[in-house]
Formats: sequence, C-alpha cells, structure tokens
Amino acid sequence: MSRNKPLPSLDYLLPRVRITRLLAALGYYGLAITLATYNAFYADLHGANPNVIIGVLLFPLIIFLPGIITGNVRVHAWLCFAINLYFIYGVLLCFQPGNGFYGALVVFFSTLCFCASLLYVRWGFQAKRVKAGDTH
Repeated sequence: MSRNKPLPSLDYLLPRVRITRLLAALGYYGLAITLATYNAFYADLHGANPNVIIGVLLFPLIIFLPGIITGNVRVHAWLCFAINLYFIYGVLLCFQPGNGFYGALVVFFSTLCFCASLLYVRWGFQAKRVKAGDTH
C-alpha cells in the first residue's frame, strides 16, 4: 500500500544530498586508504606480494570509483550491497589478536559509507522526482 505523502522541497533535499554524498565519499576513500596503508606497511603477509593483496582487497571498491566521482545515485545504491563485505571483514578482524584497531577502522569507514550512501540514494532519488515535477 502506497502512501500519498508529498515529497520534501528541494530546499530541504539539496543540502542533505550534498552532505551525504560528501560523507559517502569520505567513508569510501577512508576505507580504501585504510586497507591499502595497513597491508602495505603493517600487515604480516608471510611473504605474499603486498601489491597483489592490496589489489584483491581494493578491486571491488575500484569498480564503483567512476560512479562515486560523478555522484551517480544508482552506483551508490549498488555500493551499499558491496560495502557489506568490508563490514564483515572488519568485524572478523576485530576478533583477531593484534588487529582490533585496524578492524575497527574498517568497520567505521564501511559503516559510514553504507549509511551515507543509503541516505544519498533516498534523498537523491527524491530530489530527482521533485525536479521532474512528481509530487507523490
């Protein structure tokens, strides 16, 4: 059952769209930098090539990079699905001895990216509908 609730005005939506896009990008880039920095300088990889490890960890994020840069709302929606993998990875890291801080950073940035992307998708699509003249 759909509600006939009117959409908010653009004056309400546009600042929220800008802020959530900025926060989503902050979470996205923070997560990528955290993963790359830790595995390049601090992780004990037992002889594995750090470039390969970093490439495997960052590949799913890099797929979304063009859409994050352009602010594509659909890309942010799909990013919400993919970012859950990093959240799970971070939670698992939190339970490993010596990796608590790294795991907490991964959880923090993935949660920030997820929540901000989710709100960006909601308000971005609402703003698009208001601009198109659809009020319900």
